[in-house]
Amino acid sequence: MAQAAPTSGGMPRSGRTPDVFSAQAHARSRVAIPVVTGLIYGYWAAANRRSGGPITGWNLLFGFLTALVFAVVLFAVLTWAPRLRRELHAVVWTAFVGIAFGFLFSQSGDSVLTSIAISLAVAAVTFILMFYRFYTHEDAAGNRIR
Repeated sequence: MAQAAPTSGGMPRSGRTPDVFSAQAHARSRVAIPVVTGLIYGYWAAANRRSGGPITGWNLLFGFLTALVFAVVLFAVLTWAPRLRRELHAVVWTAFVGIAFGFLFSQSGDSVLTSIAISLAVAAVTFILMFYRFYTHEDAAGNRIR
């Protein structure tokens, strides 16, 4: 008979919370999260582009193409960025979030300079947050320490 892992107050002694999802659920979420997030992003970009006007075929095409590109790039970032060192990992997320936000903001019809300024501000905040997170949760080789 297999013995249960020793616990301390409901938590495993390793200090990590137990994984309640199966490997199959994790595999599905690796695909589902970029797809669902891409659809939301594509809808948002299409809605910004039409500025409250009627939904047209070109608007739908734009939304679905935007969703496809966003989902593919997000899937790539989620797959390959964790293999990088923590500094580059933060830079990849910074570039992704800054570009995605800048593109979304540019669809609203505001000036290009405003779009650039706001996306750079969002990218700077993203870099600070991601660098702090990766610096406190990974060693220099990129291995998780917590």
